[in-house]
Amino acid sequence: MKLKAQQIAGLGLFTAIVVVLQALAVNIRFGIFSITLVLIPIVVGAALYGWLAGAWLGFVFGVVVLFTDAGAFLAISVPGTILTCVLKGMAAGAAAGAVYKLLEKKNTWIAVILAALVAPICNTGIFLLGCRLFFFDTIKVWAEGAGFANAGAYMIFGLVGMNFIVETATNLVLSTVAVQLIRIGRKSLRRSKAA
Repeated sequence: MKLKAQQIAGLGLFTAIVVVLQALAVNIRFGIFSITLVLIPIVVGAALYGWLAGAWLGFVFGVVVLFTDAGAFLAISVPGTILTCVLKGMAAGAAAGAVYKLLEKKNTWIAVILAALVAPICNTGIFLLGCRLFFFDTIKVWAEGAGFANAGAYMIFGLVGMNFIVETATNLVLSTVAVQLIRIGRKSLRRSKAA
């Protein structure tokens, strides 16, 4: 029972961190979108508590994005925006947790680095898929206005290029810190089980 309460409290703490970091990140921009700072807490939470916890944290991230940074897309398609934001966050968290779990017994460092890498890949990949499915006609107009030859190039280089590079680099650099946080968290969970 004590372990369950500790897991709920830990997940609650990670949920609060995700909300606060994403709300603050709205002001940090490279291009037209804000940088996602919450992927590392999502990766750490997923590693500590499993892929379902990662999916939950990703869901929270997606909902915060809806309320803070999705206005341009909401004006085009409300259902498309909701689906894209929520799905990209949930997939990033669940995939990070699954990758970590799959590799943690072999090598914790590799597990966390690959989990930290897969999170922005899922986040950005599903965002691009959502752009193609729900917003492509508008993106064509945006691309033309920005001087791009085609909408695909605009999506890659105009919408997500710099953001993806910064998010991925941040995740990879901070993954060493995440390894230490995971080790501390695991020790704490083991002590709780023994008590």
